[in-house]
Amino acid sequence: MRVDPRGSALAAFAALLADPTRAAFCCALLDGRAWTAGELARSAGVAPSTASEHLSRLITGGLLAEARQGRHRYVRLASTAVATVIEDLAVFAQATAEAAVSTGAAAAPTADAPAGDAPAPAVQSAPRNLGEATRQSAEARARTCYDHLAGRLGVTLADALLDHGLVTDRAGLAVTERGHHWLAAQAIELPPHAGRPGGRPVVRSCLDWTERRSHLGGALGAALCRTALDRAWVERIGTGRALKVTPDGCRALRELLGVEVS
Repeated sequence: MRVDPRGSALAAFAALLADPTRAAFCCALLDGRAWTAGELARSAGVAPSTASEHLSRLITGGLLAEARQGRHRYVRLASTAVATVIEDLAVFAQATAEAAVSTGAAAAPTADAPAGDAPAPAVQSAPRNLGEATRQSAEARARTCYDHLAGRLGVTLADALLDHGLVTDRAGLAVTERGHHWLAAQAIELPPHAGRPGGRPVVRSCLDWTERRSHLGGALGAALCRTALDRAWVERIGTGRALKVTPDGCRALRELLGVEVS
C-alpha cells in the first residue's frame, strides 16, 4: 500500500504538539518574544531537564528557533507561519473542547498535563487565585497574539478599520486604497514582500479566543502592533502577553480612528 508522504509529515508535526508541555511552550511563545529554557520550564511547571528535552524536539522539528547569548539559550517560534498555525490550532481546539463539554463528551485531563498549560488554554478555566484572575482580565482587554494585537483592543481596532473603509471584507480581507493612503499618512509601513507569493498575507482574519470575534493579523496586524509599541500607545504588563493602553495611546486611537478604549 502506498503511503502519502504528506500523511507522514502531518503525523510527525502533530506528534510535536501532542505533548502538553510542548504545547504549553508553543502557546507561551505566542507573545512573540524569545524565552529562556528556564523561563519556559517555570511557566509550564516542569523541571529544567525536562524542558530541555522537549525544546530540543521542537527545535529539531522546525517549530522553534534558538539563539545562544553567553550561557543563556533563547528560543522563539520559528516563523510567523508557525505562529499562525499554533494560534489557529488553539482556537480550533477550544471550539472542539467546548462542543464536547456541551454534549457531555469532554475528555478527562491527562495525568501528565502541567498546571496552567498555556496562556491561551483550550477552555478558559476559572482563575485559581487573584494573580491569575488579574492576568486573565488583562489579557482579555488587550494582549499580543504573536506579533499583532488581540483581545478587546484588537477586535475594536479591526472594527474601526472596517468601519472607516481602510480595510474591506467584501471579497476577502484586503487593505483598500484609502487604507494605504491612511497608513502612509501615519508613517506605518508594510513590508514590500507582503501579499506576494511566498510572502506574508497583507491582512488576515484571526479568531480571538476571548472575544470570539476576529482581530487582524498578517502584515497589517504586525505593523499596527509594532507601531503601537514603538510609539508607546501600549505597553507590556509584566512578562506575559497582556498590554495596557497608555494615555497617549487612548488619545491617538481616538483621534485617528474614533476608538474609545479604557
